[in-house]
Amino acid sequence: MDQQSIREQFPFAVARVTRRWRKLLDERLKDLGVTQARWSTMVYLQRGGEGLTQRELAHLMAIENPTLVRLLDSLEEQGLIERRPCKRDRRARRLYLTPAGERFMSDLNERGDILRDEMLEGIDDKDLEVALGVFNRVMENAAKLKK
Repeated sequence: MDQQSIREQFPFAVARVTRRWRKLLDERLKDLGVTQARWSTMVYLQRGGEGLTQRELAHLMAIENPTLVRLLDSLEEQGLIERRPCKRDRRARRLYLTPAGERFMSDLNERGDILRDEMLEGIDDKDLEVALGVFNRVMENAAKLKK
């Protein structure tokens, strides 16, 4: 495969993998009333450190704030997260998983882990490390373009 063809295929391949991951995970989480988008929001809170502001979380997730607000509203309605006032900035609110959200994450993460393992079956960790490096570099380049 020539260099140009590889570069042309790359964004489409990334999009296909992303869509397939989202579709399969949505199917596996359907009975819990959670989508991939809601689950990933909760993962960022759980692993990225609770107490993030909406702006910080939107930046971490690389999504627009209005999109995140809709996700947070639905998670709050389900009793899985809560918004608390920020002590240093009264205008800001910090995000936390509720105890019910923490318990819920156990099942969600287990299902996500199983799907991840199935999708990555037969792929060497060194190859994944290279792929992650490429994705990180693409995101760095994209961040420069947005300015």
